[in-house]
Amino acid sequence: MDDKQPLLFLLEQQQQQQQKPIFSSPKPASHKKLILVSSIAAGIQFGWALQLSLLTPYVQLLGIPHKYAAFIWLCGPISGMIIQPIIGYHSDRCLSRWGRRRPFIVSGTLLVVISVMFISFAADLGHSLGDPLGDTASSASSSSNRPKVISITIFILGFWILDVANNMLQGPCRALLADLTGTDQRRTRTANAFYSFFMAVGNILGFAAGSYTNLYKFLTFSKTEACDVYCANLKTCFFMAVILLLTLTTIALTSIQEKPITASSLSSSSSISISPSTINDVEMDEEAEANIAFVGEIVKALRDLPRPMWVLLLVTCLNWIGWFPFLLFDTDWMGREVYGGKIGDGKQYGDGVRAGSFGLMFNSVVLGFTSLGVEWLAKKVGGVKRLWFFVNLVLSIGLASTVWITKVVESSRAGADEADPALGVRISALALFAVLGVPLAVTYSIPFALAAIFSNSSGAGQGLAMGVLNLAVVIPQILVSVASGPWDALFGGGNLPAFVVGAVAAAASGIVALTMLPALPPDFTNRSRIMRTRSSPFP
Repeated sequence: MDDKQPLLFLLEQQQQQQQKPIFSSPKPASHKKLILVSSIAAGIQFGWALQLSLLTPYVQLLGIPHKYAAFIWLCGPISGMIIQPIIGYHSDRCLSRWGRRRPFIVSGTLLVVISVMFISFAADLGHSLGDPLGDTASSASSSSNRPKVISITIFILGFWILDVANNMLQGPCRALLADLTGTDQRRTRTANAFYSFFMAVGNILGFAAGSYTNLYKFLTFSKTEACDVYCANLKTCFFMAVILLLTLTTIALTSIQEKPITASSLSSSSSISISPSTINDVEMDEEAEANIAFVGEIVKALRDLPRPMWVLLLVTCLNWIGWFPFLLFDTDWMGREVYGGKIGDGKQYGDGVRAGSFGLMFNSVVLGFTSLGVEWLAKKVGGVKRLWFFVNLVLSIGLASTVWITKVVESSRAGADEADPALGVRISALALFAVLGVPLAVTYSIPFALAAIFSNSSGAGQGLAMGVLNLAVVIPQILVSVASGPWDALFGGGNLPAFVVGAVAAAASGIVALTMLPALPPDFTNRSRIMRTRSSPFP
């Protein structure tokens, strides 16, 4: 008889909870607070923009061949696959008096500072520890034969730390926005639009800084015997990114007060749902259940995912297979295919990389404006499903057009390797960068808003929900990082083969979104109408 008491107690608790709405906060936060938290994304994305525009060429200048450069980027998705779910899981259960999310955001910020020191001073430290001396740009051809092993090692270490830190920041920031918006779906979508907007601001700052060749003059100490102008510019850019991130994080976290939770309140606020398939689980020993491993939580979350979340993960996965080749090799494509340059051989490659950074700045301007109009666009085209279909179609056409642009510039160059591309070609390439800002705005906002809405919980579980969604982002990145180098080499080198695969994946993502993604649930913002509860982070 005593063995049945825990089960009866849980059933009684479930019945009582179904009589009242579930909320983690009295009301959604003001737009001012949402903007302050979202602004942290500008600091995070500043660093990401610098990685995307400058680091792929830089690792090649350190002596890593193009076909292996993509492997450097594995650290980002691998750390995202491991770190974000772990951080999300523990941030849901953090009992710190500072709140659940803030300690992780602060820790991530401090790790960014440490990582930037490694990346920025990789060449200097490498030289002091025995790497051959030589101007990076002018001796890149010899560097390709004699890689600067110590500098590369320090750089990769810093790169890993940076990606871990960024993942520590992004997950809790997204989860904090979900905490602040409660169950108000419209406010949730608005919060993610703000986050996407500030990502665009960070991109603009990062790409603008990356395209300015004399930025190092603001920090004259950045140029050293082992660190040439390109390296000094990169160093200066990262210093600026750190200052911006520290400033925005400090302002946001001192303006937002999280209500600390206790072990008892966490236990009592956890949603309880008993179904025939889970009654056996209820009979588990209470101490064993309290010590369920994190991996078990992830497995349970994936096992209990309903169809809407599985479709969302599939659409997101295909979408990122489309995006990542371009985000990884866009400036390299401009330097190699459009400008016809080679690493360390003449000025064409460097001119192309700077032009690519300029194009990414245009991309970010469009991204910013589109982010503020995502809600309006969705209404105009007839809903989120159609919007995601159309923007994926734009992405697919854009990636496919890189083949056309490349063939045009190759024919117009007519053997003149040092000739700049024609004005029309340059305008077409920059226009491509700009147009792709529209689908990127949807990629940065809609999936996260849908995950928060489908999870229908602003309390414990929101961090884990973002971590599970992040798996659909990082797994494609791992696949692209591993396969793109050999895949490109199989077809004679260059970036076009990976872009073509991305175009096919983007088209598939749009078709799945249109045909399989379910409509959003009703937007119940009146608390008296929310009368249900869930046992998992997902309905």
